[in-house]
Amino acid sequence: MRRVALAASFLIAASRADAAIPAFEEVQRAHQPSEAVLLDRHGEVIHELRVDERVRRLPWVPLAKVSPALVEAVLRAEDKRFFEHSGVDWRALGDAAVDTVVRGVPRGASTLSMQVAAMLEPQLRATGQRRTVTQKWDQIRAAGELEKAWTKRRILEAYLNLATFRGELVGIGAAARGLFGKDPSGIDEREGALLAALLRGPNAKPPVVAKRACQLALGGPLSEPAAGAAGAHGLPQGKPRGGFAGAPSCEAFEALATARLTEPPKFEGRPALAPQLARDLLTRDARRVQTTLDAQLQTFAIETLQRQLAQLANRGVRDAAALVLDNASGEVLAYVGNSGAGSSAPFVDGVRAPRQAGSTLKPFLYATAIEDRVLTAASLLDDAPANLVTPSGLYVPQNYDREFRGLASVRVSLAGSLNVPAVRTLMLVGTERFAGRLREAGFEGVVESGDYYGFSLALGSADVTLWQLTNAYRALANAGQWSRPRVLPAPPGKSAAIIDPGAAYIVSDILADRNARSVTFGLDNPLASRFWTAVKTGTSKDMRDNWCIGYSRRYTVGVWVGNFDGAPMRDVSGVSGAAPAWLDLMNALHRSDGRTPAPVRPADVVVQRVRFVPEIEAERDELFLAGTEVAEVEVKPALPSAARIVYPGEGSIIALDPDIPAAAQRVRFEASVPDATLQWRIVGATAEAVPDALWQPHPGRFELALIDAQGRELDRVRFEVRGTAGR
Repeated sequence: MRRVALAASFLIAASRADAAIPAFEEVQRAHQPSEAVLLDRHGEVIHELRVDERVRRLPWVPLAKVSPALVEAVLRAEDKRFFEHSGVDWRALGDAAVDTVVRGVPRGASTLSMQVAAMLEPQLRATGQRRTVTQKWDQIRAAGELEKAWTKRRILEAYLNLATFRGELVGIGAAARGLFGKDPSGIDEREGALLAALLRGPNAKPPVVAKRACQLALGGPLSEPAAGAAGAHGLPQGKPRGGFAGAPSCEAFEALATARLTEPPKFEGRPALAPQLARDLLTRDARRVQTTLDAQLQTFAIETLQRQLAQLANRGVRDAAALVLDNASGEVLAYVGNSGAGSSAPFVDGVRAPRQAGSTLKPFLYATAIEDRVLTAASLLDDAPANLVTPSGLYVPQNYDREFRGLASVRVSLAGSLNVPAVRTLMLVGTERFAGRLREAGFEGVVESGDYYGFSLALGSADVTLWQLTNAYRALANAGQWSRPRVLPAPPGKSAAIIDPGAAYIVSDILADRNARSVTFGLDNPLASRFWTAVKTGTSKDMRDNWCIGYSRRYTVGVWVGNFDGAPMRDVSGVSGAAPAWLDLMNALHRSDGRTPAPVRPADVVVQRVRFVPEIEAERDELFLAGTEVAEVEVKPALPSAARIVYPGEGSIIALDPDIPAAAQRVRFEASVPDATLQWRIVGATAEAVPDALWQPHPGRFELALIDAQGRELDRVRFEVRGTAGR
């Protein structure tokens, strides 16, 4: 027997020869919450996101922030003589041995210190239903070492944070929040008893847990701790503080257990202000990430979008997004990917989703024309119907209100968002030049050649994102200097000059001109802020996207409203859709700034008094790049010109409709000059006169000639007819 005892002692000593009790601070640092947190620029938590699906664990909870009622219940349930022993409760161990050997009822007697030791050292954990003798002795020895290295208070604190309470809930923080929606400091006596009862069987059925909790509540107060122990550790002494008022009701525990343990844990009320950024930035390796966002502004932006969507609910608008940038640093101050629970697609990021730009690309088109000295702010453009032949067919641009204003200056055309003048400007600048400018401005979706987009690029046919668009406007605010925006704290990135500073200044001045804007929008509209701002709206085809992007000296704000599924809105323009939210955000940003001045005029921009002859627009002071200024813009009568064929255009392809009888199909030829004496003729092997400019089409390739009254051919185009007409 002596040899066996000596061998056992050697085995016990050898099994943990290399083990060491970690420092309490080391255990705290190693505690990894399953929730990662996103912080704003001031360190405030703005979003929590679960990144570990194996367990549910919240941040470490100091013992001082745990309810005394909960502490007392845990000690009563798990270790009545916690303050009396030095790691092992030998009396409890003896009682457990008697129950196991004599009565045949297995019962553990692990103290809190022993349990914590097993939590810290994997080799001390049970390999099956129960620990081996060697593991038990190793656990006893480790508990003694733990008691020497740590205070009682720290052992108890570690136990509450490392213990499994139910299912995936590890630690008192997750248990209190998930089961009761409370912080550990708010747990009452019944809730504390229920949590303590879970420690014996985390996955027990609710009636079993309720019975244990009721027995625990009926078991009387804590055993008195050893003299001076409670005072030394600052823990409660004697009877439970507050206690149960009268005899506790087991039915009450059954109701509580049924209500809390039959449903999945709920973690409601957590910060959730930036879900899109949280999903991008938070991972198991990045659980605490600080951003450049401002929690107060982020909250206000979300509420602003929700209010605006409520106003537009009866117009078929369900989604919105917003972005706020600091002009100087490029820091993102607010990032709202969608409106939250009311969104049609809460997981879609509207800041990064590509959508059609509408008229919001026009400032970059006119800036290019001014920079290239093709146009000035006083140049006149013809806002009249235009039929433009393209490789894909006839392109007929229209203004938003379906009206035309004749001649209009660049200032009025841009501020009033006139479409036909923008298309004419693109014809002067060139589609490839403009596409290249957009790529320089960060529009990564513009990957095709200019010819691919054609003239519709002037009206926003390219797909852009709110992220790209807002930052491109920030470049206008920064005198043409472009740099990447950033959502993480870092030194400003490298900048590049993408637009001439003078051209950027002139375009900004136009976008801030209320009088020029009033041609289309009137003087009273949400684009008119009480301080200097430059702003542009845009609406894509069929009212699927609505934008408002603008900037002050300090900030650039972009707002989009629409539907993520592409459904059209009803009677929503840039002014009525996105603009009100844009103005609210701008006013909030400048609430404490007082009056915000306009940008400083560059040295190469001059002011020149301009008058128009005839008086198409009122005489005014206008801005010019030095060397392009004029004092008078005169419109001279157009010289008579020979008529030309407007439709069909050269190379046009006309398709027959198989559902319409051939005899009912006609093509109307159009000339640039209305003249009843003009004649139309299909030329070729068999000449064919076309009276009244109406021609019955049939498949083939044709040449069409326009003849004047003297029989002279004025113009000729080639076109093709394809398909088969109905019978």
